[in-house]
Formats: sequence, C-alpha cells, structure tokens
Amino acid sequence: MSTVSRVAVVTGAASGIGLGVAHRFAADGHHVALLDRSGDAAEEAAAELRDHGATAIAYEVDVADWSAVGATMERVRAELGAVGLVVTSAGIETFEPALDITTETWNRILTVNLTGTFTCIQAALADMIGAGWGRVVTISSSSAQSGAPHMAHYAASKGGVIALTKALARELATANITVNTVTPSLVDTPMARDAEARGLVSIEAMAAMVPLGRPGTPDDIAAACSFLCSDEGSYITGQIIGVNGGMYI
Repeated sequence: MSTVSRVAVVTGAASGIGLGVAHRFAADGHHVALLDRSGDAAEEAAAELRDHGATAIAYEVDVADWSAVGATMERVRAELGAVGLVVTSAGIETFEPALDITTETWNRILTVNLTGTFTCIQAALADMIGAGWGRVVTISSSSAQSGAPHMAHYAASKGGVIALTKALARELATANITVNTVTPSLVDTPMARDAEARGLVSIEAMAAMVPLGRPGTPDDIAAACSFLCSDEGSYITGQIIGVNGGMYI
C-alpha cells in the first residue's frame, strides 16, 4: 500500500485504540503527534516510537478544551508541519441507568466524545484545505448503531460522531478531504479492562457473543484507519466502517 509521509494527529494516543493507531501510522512512515490528557503516558508512548526510528511528539491536552486544542495544533504545525491526517480516538465512557445520569456526567461525555472530536478536526482543517488533500477518521461505536443499556449518554455522543462524520464528508469532499468513521464494538483496551475490574462488563462473556469469537484489538482498528488514510482510500468518504467482528451487521 503506497503512502506518502504525512503529519498525523492522533487523539487519545497514550493507550488503547489511539496508541494502536499511532504505532501503525509510525510504521507507515508518518510523523505522529500523540495527543492525550495524560501527558506522561503520551510522552512514554512517543519515546518508544522514537526509539524505533519514528518521528513522534507527545502533546498533553484535554480535547474538551477548545482553546487548548487550537494552541496544541499550532505547536504541531511548528514542530512537525502541516497536518494531513487526523484520527479522533479520545473518548470516555461510564455505565449508568438513564435515571442516574447527572447533568455533569452527560455534559462531560458529550463534550469529550462529540465536541472534542469536532474541535480537533476543525483545528486541522485549514492545513488540509490549503493542501487540497486530507484524511479524517473518527472513532465512533457500534453502540450508536445498536443501542446499549446503561450507556444512553455514550451512545448519544457516538451517534453524534457518526452524524458529524457524514456532514463533514459532504462539506469537505470538494477540497479532496475524506472523512470516515470506524465503529468498533468490543475492543480489548485498558478502558475496557478497567470497566471489567469494576464489575461493569466481562470481556470474556462479551467475546463469546462476537461472531468471530474474540474481542477486537487496537491493531484491528488501526489497520482500518491506515487504509482509510492512504492514497488507496481516496474514493471512500462519509462511510461507517464496522470493525466489530460481526457484532453489528
């Protein structure tokens, strides 16, 4: 798969899906900006990539902070160059009955998962429009397609990401910018393991319900992102790519 080296911004890049995407982009030869609210973990991840010969810089930022995202993207431009690829993996989740969801929890979930997705894309768009080329991949969720108990706020935020993806794909197509979303289901990540440790989910039990018989891995999601961000993905835009083991068809 032929790919020109680009500057790739990955959010939530210190762990889980974002870290998997950062590793794949580095392997593809891109210069990677790893954005995460955990600066130390992001720096550790970036240092590991640099140890393997990649160009990678960590940036501590909360994607819910609109002005901080803009300032961070300016630093990325100054240190790595104009942004060509964006993958928005930063996200949070909680499990609560609808009656127990507070205003604070609702707003935080929506602000990080949906508004944070838009903010990071918007901050990079000038570079892509100026270059007449760009790739954006959002990470949504199959829960937005199928629904999920005790996750009304999370599913709503990820449904918004799907709608946002389609709207941006329509708007940016004439600038040769593609925008797609990947919808994972069960993925074995630190966030999933933390939920399991708190007794909220059982990865083993959920894996038994996946037609392919296993949880997804960050590498599975990263492979799809890599293709969508390549030259070969140039005629795919506005699409929902279900990397979910057949959990949602």
